[in-house]
Amino acid sequence: MSEHVKIKPSQLNRIAIVYVRQSTAAQVVHNRESTVRQYALIQRAAALGWSADRVTVIDEDLGLSGATTHQRNGFARMTAEVALAHVGIILGLEVSCMARNNADWYRLLDLCSMSHK
Repeated sequence: MSEHVKIKPSQLNRIAIVYVRQSTAAQVVHNRESTVRQYALIQRAAALGWSADRVTVIDEDLGLSGATTHQRNGFARMTAEVALAHVGIILGLEVSCMARNNADWYRLLDLCSMSHK
């Protein structure tokens, strides 16, 4: 099945979030190729049908640990946007970077399942 068939018009009417994060400041400095690959997900959103003005990049959590959402304003903003049913897709290079804490991860997944209507 084509990816484009799986994406519904109602999803394209919402924003695409590209979540960019690495766990430490050292990773940000020394693993630049990962950061570049994460930002390339902007083009992936476009390829899937989102217009540039409907793609939101959340990168303020670069260099912050994923063990907790404490002080991770980007994760909190992403979660809020999902809860408000503003999000059609979240793109991330490695989803384990979004949350390493199961409670935070499952809360985000629950919100995604409830806001798809």
